[in-house]
Amino acid sequence: MKRTFRFSTALVIGGVLLVPTRTPKAASALPTIEQFLAPGTPIEIVSAKKADRIAWTAYEHGLRNVYTASAPAFTPVRLTNVTRDDGVELSDVSMSDDGSVVVFVRGTQPNREGWVANPTADPAGAQRTIWAARTSGGGAWKLGEGTTPALSPDGRSVLFSKEGQIYRYEVRLKPDTTGTAAVGNAKLAEKPDTTGTAATGNAKSAVVSGFSRTPLVKAWGTNGTPVWSPDGTKFAFVSNRVDHALIGIYTVATRSVSFLSPSVDHDSSPTWSPDGKRVAFIRRPGTPFGLQAHQGAGSIGNPDGPAYNPLTALRGGGRGGRGGQAGRGRGDSDAQRGDDARPGLFSAAFTGGYTLSFWVADVAGGEGREFWHALKDDKDFTAMSTITWADRDHVIFEAEPREWTRWYSVPVTASSSEAPPIELTPGEGAVEQAAVSADGRTLFYSTNAGDIERRHVWKVATSGGGAEQLTKGDTIETYPVALASGKQVAVLGGDAKRPFGVGLVPASGGAANYIYPSLDGFPIDAEVVPQLVMTKAADGMDIHNQLFVPKDLKPGEKRPAIVFVHGGPVRQMLLGYHYMHFYHVAYAVNQWLASRGYVVMSVNYRSGIGYGKSFRTAPNTGGRGNAEYQDVVAGGKHLQSRPDVDPNRIGIWGLSYGGVLTSQALARNSDIFKVGVDLAGVHLWGSSLDPDNVSYKASTISAIDTWKSPVLLVHGDDDRNVQFSQTTGLVQLLRAHNVYHELIVFTDDTHEPLLHKRYLYAFNRLEEFIGRFLKGAAPRSTAGQ
Repeated sequence: MKRTFRFSTALVIGGVLLVPTRTPKAASALPTIEQFLAPGTPIEIVSAKKADRIAWTAYEHGLRNVYTASAPAFTPVRLTNVTRDDGVELSDVSMSDDGSVVVFVRGTQPNREGWVANPTADPAGAQRTIWAARTSGGGAWKLGEGTTPALSPDGRSVLFSKEGQIYRYEVRLKPDTTGTAAVGNAKLAEKPDTTGTAATGNAKSAVVSGFSRTPLVKAWGTNGTPVWSPDGTKFAFVSNRVDHALIGIYTVATRSVSFLSPSVDHDSSPTWSPDGKRVAFIRRPGTPFGLQAHQGAGSIGNPDGPAYNPLTALRGGGRGGRGGQAGRGRGDSDAQRGDDARPGLFSAAFTGGYTLSFWVADVAGGEGREFWHALKDDKDFTAMSTITWADRDHVIFEAEPREWTRWYSVPVTASSSEAPPIELTPGEGAVEQAAVSADGRTLFYSTNAGDIERRHVWKVATSGGGAEQLTKGDTIETYPVALASGKQVAVLGGDAKRPFGVGLVPASGGAANYIYPSLDGFPIDAEVVPQLVMTKAADGMDIHNQLFVPKDLKPGEKRPAIVFVHGGPVRQMLLGYHYMHFYHVAYAVNQWLASRGYVVMSVNYRSGIGYGKSFRTAPNTGGRGNAEYQDVVAGGKHLQSRPDVDPNRIGIWGLSYGGVLTSQALARNSDIFKVGVDLAGVHLWGSSLDPDNVSYKASTISAIDTWKSPVLLVHGDDDRNVQFSQTTGLVQLLRAHNVYHELIVFTDDTHEPLLHKRYLYAFNRLEEFIGRFLKGAAPRSTAGQ
């Protein structure tokens, strides 16, 4: 008998939309999702340049804190004291050269309207602030509002950009005689924190940070990305002046600014030589007339007035920053650009035809010279945005010239600026994270070369030579940072059953010794080792998948199954815990679902990373044709064909791009996918509602008439990655087509829940919702209740 499911009456409590659901049977013997997500997860890790000390930020069931550890014992010490699940993220951690000071940021990036995420709905709002802590203890203190701090080598000053200018916090200790807590501005005071939401130091002392309300560097243009010299006496910065950009040098002692080899071109990515006497940087051609957005009426100088495009004005267009363009199509200037062959008008290149070069300049005199450039019409080495000065004579950079992302080196003293870069990281695999040793001579990096489904750490001389693998086997190691002594490398890693932690690897190679977190109470015995399963899509594409088979599966038994699709799509799920926080959580969820009897398959569909540039840039994906969806179908059909899976009991879940593919599966193949959970998915590519438009036909909503399977939708309404309107619009269609759905709306929350309790709520609802349709009887219609 055909069933019709309708939307049930819902209730919003505390920002969570609650829907009547069937109470699941108790399963006290099984581990809970709380247990699977209990261990602390390290997020960022840094090391000191002159001491064997590391620091990292950690997520501990909603508590976000900063830790440090030093030689020889490397015992973890918590520097902050966050004791509440407050949803305030930590980022941008850095450490002074001697390891005595750690600086970090609390608060999310502002959304498109300029608001910092406020998931607890604090009526006072939320801030993005810079904090500091002494590794010797005593608590952390707030320096003040700001982002992307640049800590001086001696730990005494922090630079940051604000409204296009550069400011400074000066950090100094002095006795607390007021009884107030440490704050970022000497003129302000706060009472000691009694809420447990932030660490404020001890009762006997406080830290005062001097903050000038006027910029340290106030210059024309948008000034930012300050980089300290090795001795801390100067810093370099980029001054973007729209049609060109300069590298500035600020000298602390004289409070003066100078510019290195100023030109009409765009300079970026300043990096200091080890002796602090030279700065290398990237140079690209300046902006040609055809691409300039002139101010005023195109008169000489820099008149006031809104942005103005002379090409549009000549055609009677309006004034505006985009040349009076209307709608979403190409503007007149774009059309002319494609047809105009006059050199230098719509295109820009250096003499010789190349468009990217590396320069080096003496800081004392400011004179510079080119030491390397890409070749004319080069497509391999034109996308780099950052270079790093390594040893005395080399700069290194990351590029993806062909199939794999690699690191390269260029000698600053090269006799020819056209010599090809030196390839540092060979092998069939991509390099994802890299760090340079304290002396600049060694590059440590994480790659899947030689083990395509995992990550391991390698090292190579920055001047070139043979690369050496440091870790191997069935483990996963990422984010290497070198210790000052050169004896060890700190990593973030784990394996198929061990959640990610902070480990120490001998610089000569070997297994990681993990110092954090404790796994007491973690249900490691309930986990399984996922299997690599290959499937073939309808067009012949080979797809890599991870399969979780329940431990208690008996011969001849057929279990319900679930497909998991990751987001991104530039992600790769591994044969073990993941190095990104949400996918670390998702892996734990898949282990939890397997422990509750489901066969789980994680699909690495095309357009993801890890399998080469051709796989990542496969044609006709997304709004261009939805080609990646056939990879998900192949996963569903593989599960249907397995003797241990009931072909009529298969579900699907995913977040972001995974939400895209979850909704696609439910709408296009309700015959395979009987139920799904769509977290923050996109349901309409672009804006066209024309049924014949390619992007519309590739969208989920084009198949709304065939959507029969029930769905649980989860979305935060302050999502900065996927517009919340994607869920708003979908719900209207689901209602109109009588598709059974339930909804969880997390108010003031982002793409991924910031509050741990919301993670727990969402995943418990996920398991209950899927289980209701795959393990139990489906609910009756609740329409009209």
